[in-house]
Amino acid sequence: MKLRKTIAGAFVLLGAVITMSGCAESGVGSSASMFSMLWIVGLLGIMYAVMVIPENKRKKKAQQMRDSIEVGDKITTIGGMIGKVVHVTEDTITFETGEDRVRIEVTKWAVSVNEGRGADKETVSSDETLSQ
Repeated sequence: MKLRKTIAGAFVLLGAVITMSGCAESGVGSSASMFSMLWIVGLLGIMYAVMVIPENKRKKKAQQMRDSIEVGDKITTIGGMIGKVVHVTEDTITFETGEDRVRIEVTKWAVSVNEGRGADKETVSSDETLSQ
């Protein structure tokens, strides 16, 4: 991501230099100033393709991951807490951590990784513990 920003910055700087040199040499309304305007539009298009489109794809993938969370999945939050999902609502998720069965409720946007169903094999469900 840092490389993309550096490349985009170099294109903008190069475009600004070309635009300034083109406007200083020619009169207003000439083909050189039209070329400069097209150059700026082209640079903005490249910046959009390099920076905005990949970010939108990443956000869409993360949202799909959060929407697919189900009871029994093992998740990791952005704060580093790991647990097994026990309840899911539209905006929040409740999960259990560790053997002491502490239940924590977080909003869905706080989930960074969904390892999927059955990822936490060593943890038994709450229903199994009550029946024993």
